[in-house]
Amino acid sequence: MSITDWPADERPREKLLQRGAPALSDAELLAIFLRTGVTGKSAVDLARDLVERFGSLTGLFAAGEKEFCDIHGMGQAKFVQLQAVLEMSRRALQEEMQSGDALNSPRAVRDYLQLLLRSRRQEVFVAIFLDAQHRVVAAEELFQGTLTQTSVYPREVVKRALHHNAAALIFAHNHPSGVAEPSDSDRLLTHELKKSLQLVDVRVLDHFIVAGAGCLSFAEKGML
Repeated sequence: MSITDWPADERPREKLLQRGAPALSDAELLAIFLRTGVTGKSAVDLARDLVERFGSLTGLFAAGEKEFCDIHGMGQAKFVQLQAVLEMSRRALQEEMQSGDALNSPRAVRDYLQLLLRSRRQEVFVAIFLDAQHRVVAAEELFQGTLTQTSVYPREVVKRALHHNAAALIFAHNHPSGVAEPSDSDRLLTHELKKSLQLVDVRVLDHFIVAGAGCLSFAEKGML
């Protein structure tokens, strides 16, 4: 049975219009993006297969071009469209984050960092540079590493802070393992960065660890 044969209130598009996007499952949202299925499968069936194969939407979003295009019914055009949607989402969240005081918009900061980092397969270290009013000046990926570690150099972080004339910073990095708990090296690094930046009168406001759907804040845990 094709989606057009379903009751109107069960079709993903109609359901979204009637109940709003949060009412849809991951597969139903993905089906709207896919638009069509393949022989013997509706768009929703195909979407369910994709979510199951990659384990989650996050896993799907992290898929490389070859891995994605090898799936029957997918291809380069769909891969490009998906990457464009993800990048638009990141930019929209970055605009929201930059529109006011970062400390008064913790959800926007957290959402931006999760979308930026949770699907990365290697560790990435990010800094968000803030002015004296805690408005976002810039956000940069400063260091990339392996599956389990990233080398971060405090001197380089200080140089970038001075370059942006930042008064404060928020750090973030991901744990591809999926565990958001900070390691001893994470705690030591945060302490070293805080100490180095104090020498140039720059405050460290927070350090986030993104792991899958989780996002741990050092400030909220009293670890700063």
